[in-house]
Amino acid sequence: MAIFVKEDTRIVIQGITGSFGARHTQLSIDYGSQVVAGVTPGKGGQFFEHAGKKVPIFDTVADAVKQTGAQAAAVFVPPPFAADAILEGVDADLDLVVAITEGIPVRDMVRVKRAMGGRRTRLIGPNCPGVVTPGTGPKSTGGCRIGIAPGYIHRKGSVGIVSRSGTLTYEAVWQITSRGYGQSTCVGIGGDPVNGTSHLDVIKAFNDDPETEAIIMIGEIGGTAEVEAARWIKANVKKPVAGFIAGATAPTGRRMGHAGAIVGGAEDTAAAKIKVFQECGISVAATPSDMADALLRVWKPSK
Repeated sequence: MAIFVKEDTRIVIQGITGSFGARHTQLSIDYGSQVVAGVTPGKGGQFFEHAGKKVPIFDTVADAVKQTGAQAAAVFVPPPFAADAILEGVDADLDLVVAITEGIPVRDMVRVKRAMGGRRTRLIGPNCPGVVTPGTGPKSTGGCRIGIAPGYIHRKGSVGIVSRSGTLTYEAVWQITSRGYGQSTCVGIGGDPVNGTSHLDVIKAFNDDPETEAIIMIGEIGGTAEVEAARWIKANVKKPVAGFIAGATAPTGRRMGHAGAIVGGAEDTAAAKIKVFQECGISVAATPSDMADALLRVWKPSK
């Protein structure tokens, strides 16, 4: 099994005709993902062609869903328009919207969060690498890749990975793959201060997934989401969990990389989060290169 997306998830790409969206649509098609539609206002009726596949383009997400049965969207839309693109997916009643766009104004995301209250659509991101469920084809192709993560580093397996950082997501994935294991699903939730899916949301999903045997949770300075997830893990999760917190040398009050990576309170620091991880029984990696080893210290793979 997997969480959020499966090998047969049908995907619509918002912003499919832009250079960035087009490139990653090609990579998703090459990976074997079921890209069934694109959306670019004013270009409805055209097609996106790659590797012998013709993907129809629509003016709206609603039209794309009606005509193709799309279930999930990837948002490659410029920041001024990205919030409305997310809400278009919500209004179309999609299962999932993955917002890749970086630089969406916080005020816009507050509006999105309020509008999504009580709706069935799950939002991952914004400013995230997306989600990958590796497939069962050669080199784990044939899976579902929504976003910008490199598909070739993944391998079908039983380790669930959740991270705020795209780069550290890839590092954890590659370490697990290099050791001969694989991933159930990898979720990059993004580093903005206001986002959709949290660490805790993903941890709960991994905990409920019978084929996820172990979990790697990667966080960074800023906010208290990792602390909340760690305390829930202590109370509810029996599966082995490893963790890493980035930003140990970041000065207080200075934003580091992500918009949400800024120390504002006592629990926001890397040291505070690491301490909580340790208190909650999470195997902590001292450096990014130690993430797989930290997991293997507490996990005995079934195969």
